[in-house]
This record gives sequence, structure tokens and C-alpha cells, in this order.
Amino acid sequence: MVQIVPVESRHAAREFLALPYVLYRNDPYWVPPLRIQQKQLFNTGRHPFYAHAEMARFLARRGGRTVGRIAAILDHNYNRFQNEPAGFFGFFESTRDQEAAGALVGAAREWLLGRGLRTVRGPMNPSANYECGLLVEGFDSSPCIMMPYNPPYYAELLEGAGLRKAKDLYAYHNTADEITVRKAERVAGRALANNVRIRSIRMEDFEAELERFARIYNSAWERNWGFVPMTRDELCFMAREIKAIVDPSLVLLGEVGEQVVGCALALPDINEALKHARGRLFPLGLLKILYHKRSIKRLRVLILGVVEECRTSGVAAGLYAVLFRNGLEGGYREGEFSWVLEDNVMMNRSMEALGARRYKTYRIYEWSG
Repeated sequence: MVQIVPVESRHAAREFLALPYVLYRNDPYWVPPLRIQQKQLFNTGRHPFYAHAEMARFLARRGGRTVGRIAAILDHNYNRFQNEPAGFFGFFESTRDQEAAGALVGAAREWLLGRGLRTVRGPMNPSANYECGLLVEGFDSSPCIMMPYNPPYYAELLEGAGLRKAKDLYAYHNTADEITVRKAERVAGRALANNVRIRSIRMEDFEAELERFARIYNSAWERNWGFVPMTRDELCFMAREIKAIVDPSLVLLGEVGEQVVGCALALPDINEALKHARGRLFPLGLLKILYHKRSIKRLRVLILGVVEECRTSGVAAGLYAVLFRNGLEGGYREGEFSWVLEDNVMMNRSMEALGARRYKTYRIYEWSG
């Protein structure tokens, strides 16, 4: 018999945190996240996400053993921005146990319904601005930085619990072959000849540059399905987390005249180094990360957007081309572009035109009462 237990004690919180490290310990593709960062993500008193959100966590136990977990998430900023009574679930993990998975989804749904919400979506970990989606295609390689991973049977569990597809998210892969280099150079030439200027962020003016980046990010994505603006505190928190691995030449702003109208962010795929640390910085994890960091050859393009009124100006093409050029100069030889909504026709066509291959698909599931 499955027992659902709310996470209300330190012991239960430790179980919730530890479960993925148990379930995936023999999976060659899983990248263990740093435990210290996971603890921060669930710290409702300090993490800025919880200034506008609530979370309830649940464990599933069978025979005294923890076999699954889930979080129910109420994001007040999302509901205000989208004017929709929707709640979310995230951080789902489970053994191959349909009864446990169904009970977990049911617990999260009941918690959200009790707060007046009528739609449940996920996985969101904890929102679309962080890791989100369930991997449903592309299980033959490790995830890039800030992308989720799960075994193939998770889709079966969630669908068996009454959830249905809401939207798919695509990840594209590209390599630095000669054809792609020539395409990027042609794109850059056309874009930059059209009164468009692409520049790296100025680290000496970091706070002001962060404000510009945030303004473009929240404006460029405001019409996207599932979008919720990041607060300044969230953006600053995330910037502090990734600052140690940021290459300023891969954080770009696009300008038309004197106006900043686009932004792009690519990060070295630190997952290639994190895999060797097994989730711990000490006693040897940090040394392993620093050692393997030197051999990273893959980037992930997380963000590339332009404000709506300038999307035909060539800024997006310029951002892509300069990212590609700077990445090559930095020694990177392959990149992931993720994620792209399945119905973002313009971006999907652009990826294909530039020679990128869709190689992973992530799914957002939904339940409506």
C-alpha cells in the first residue's frame, strides 16, 4: 500500500532531496545536481521565487521505503500575469510504480484545487524560468546545463495518472562544421550591415547591463505560452549562481541605433564537469569540477530574443551569428539551442535553416477540472 506523506520535517526534507541520487545512481546519462544548490532551491525563506509563490512537497512511501516525490506549486505572479487560475507540479521522481505516481499527482492536484486552481501543469521546477518539461525523446545523451533528465517510463506514469500533453519543447543540436560556419558568417554579414550592432555585456557596468537584459527578456517573451516575468531578485540570484562560469563574450545585447532591443545568453555546459562531482563539492568534488571544466567543448544557448517591434530588423540573426563566432573563438565545437516551443514556427525554421538538428523533446503535461 502506498502512503503519501507531506514534507513537514527535516527528515522528510532530506528524503525528498536525496531521492534522485538514489534512483539515478546507475544511470550513465544523469548529471547529479550539486546538493547545496538543490537545498537553496527549496529554501522557502531565502530563495526569491517564494516571494511570489507557495510550494507543498509530498513523498510516496511503500513498505517504509520512499518510492516517489512531487511538489505542488502556486505561482501568484503567473496567475496575475496570465490571468489564469493555473497551478503547477514539479520535481517529480518515482520508481516504476503507477500506484505511487498516481497518488503523488493526486496529492499535488488536491492541494492546488483546494486553493481555487482549476488547471494543473508540469513538470515545472519550479517555473518556466527554471528547469521544466519531461524528457520524452532523446534519452541517449546527458542533458545540458539547466535542462532536466528522466527515464523513459516517466511519461507512462504521468499519462497513467490522468495527465495529457499541453505543449512540447524542442532542443536543437549543432556542431562547428565548415558549412555551419559559412552560414553563420553570411547571416552575420547581412544583419550587421542593417544598422544593427551586437556587443558583449560590459562587466564593469554589470548592474546596469543586468537591468537592460532583464527588460529585454521580460518584453521579448511576454507573449510566449506559459511565460511569467522574472523578478529582479530572481534574476540577480540566478546571475550570482552562474557568474562563475559566464563568458562575457557569450552574453550579448543587440542594438538598433542607440536602443537595446535584443539579448542572448549562452553558457558553457558545466554539466560535463558536474557529472564527475556526484553532487558534492567536498571533499573532492570542487577539484573534479575545476579539472574537467577545462575540457568543456559544448555550449547551451538559453536565451535569444528580440522585442516584438524589431523582429524583422536582423537583430536575432546577428545575435545568433555573433554567439556562434565567439563560441568558436572560445574553443567550443558544439552547441544546444533550448528550449523552443513546438509552435514557434519562426524559430524552428531558423534552427533548421542554420543546420541545427532537433534531438530532444520535452513535454509539459496538463490536467483540467
